Amino acid sequence: MSTEIMMPQLGESVVEGTVEKWLKAVGDPIERFEPLVEISTDKVVTEIPSPAAGVLLAIHVAEGQTVAKGTLLAVIGESEPTPLTEPPVPQPATQDVPQQTATPPTSHQSNGWHVTPVVARMAAEHQLDLTQIHGSGRGGRVTKKDVEAWLAGRHPPSVSTSDEPQPWDTPGSGSLFRPSEEYAQPKPAPAGNMGAEHGLPLPSASPAAPLRLHPVEPVPQAADGELVPLSPMRRAIAERMVVSEHTAPHVTTVFEVDMTRVLAHRDAHQAGFAQQGVNLTLTAYFVAAAAEALRATPALNTEWRDDGMYHHRRIHVGIAVALEEGLIVPVIRDANERNLLGVARAVNDVAARARSKQLQPDEVRGGTFTITNHGVSGSLFATPIIQQPQVGILGVGVMEQRVKVIEGMIAIRPCAYVSLTFDHRAADGATADSFMLVFKRAIESWEA
Repeated sequence: MSTEIMMPQLGESVVEGTVEKWLKAVGDPIERFEPLVEISTDKVVTEIPSPAAGVLLAIHVAEGQTVAKGTLLAVIGESEPTPLTEPPVPQPATQDVPQQTATPPTSHQSNGWHVTPVVARMAAEHQLDLTQIHGSGRGGRVTKKDVEAWLAGRHPPSVSTSDEPQPWDTPGSGSLFRPSEEYAQPKPAPAGNMGAEHGLPLPSASPAAPLRLHPVEPVPQAADGELVPLSPMRRAIAERMVVSEHTAPHVTTVFEVDMTRVLAHRDAHQAGFAQQGVNLTLTAYFVAAAAEALRATPALNTEWRDDGMYHHRRIHVGIAVALEEGLIVPVIRDANERNLLGVARAVNDVAARARSKQLQPDEVRGGTFTITNHGVSGSLFATPIIQQPQVGILGVGVMEQRVKVIEGMIAIRPCAYVSLTFDHRAADGATADSFMLVFKRAIESWEA
């Protein structure tokens, strides 16, 4: 008896995933619930455990491949496998780079098939007529490789003589398993909408070439270095930062905050929190103070749209967590409705699961404001880039002892620089400073 491993549904709005790394090789034994494969969606990498014990008989999706949920990934059996030939590698509907242009002038269909966004982007960039390209995909669909071959002047790949799909290229049935290209088609939205609460916003741009992070130049064969491919997380971070910088006019205001009262409160209550299994970190205080400041200045708990300002009724605060391969921002929902213990418990939970790759994709979406504690690495202050479609991000610098003049007396106080980077379309300097004053007073007047 064998067990098929399918691409799981990793979130309500997630329609595909990328095989980041196989933790077992064909022929390896595996126990039930033992980690089998790492799947990445957007910036989240999740370990998928094996649903059964046995031997990994076959791997049908190679590392780096993106496939729709419900696609067959691997097969686990009860005994040692017989020698297997290398399985065919599926041609998934990949989206290597989020679409950053307006609707291309060329058709989004090829021989009756919808093409993937990356193919549509390439067609728009090079002004191609997809109907003139012979597609090698199932049913004659034009794939990314077909476009690359056309551009290179080579003959397109040979077309399969059979339209019958292989079992690993056939997602499950039902509305949850619709082909990913169907989800990629533009949906009606208000003019100028900079993005829904879930997902990456797209800038309003003319049908021109997509934004590039740097000029593309060939690497000399004798170069004293190597080209390291971008991981899905690194690519997602880069794409979003470029989009944000080209979308919102960033302005930063910096305040100095005295941490004396917060440190006294933490010293007095840390042991009690620990008895309840909670590590009381300074991040919990920053989240609680930011939630209070957002209640007082709702203009910073909004989303900019060309047809108006979308005011969020709920306060969902994202906290940046540094990982070895990049930065991820899990969201603490309804932060304003939690007491300090609840905030601290949520911070512990999402930070630990982020580092152990146990976060679900929906847990990094829907934030209305973000906090990044860059001071943990010694930074005094910074000007972070806004997480679109939010309009503000708070940066907390390193806490250190500083000489202050208080009521005419010289004193030494633990202080930190706190910066607020905000979208100047949504708020003015006075509004941003009002937010910072509430945040500063909340920290400096914390009741012991």
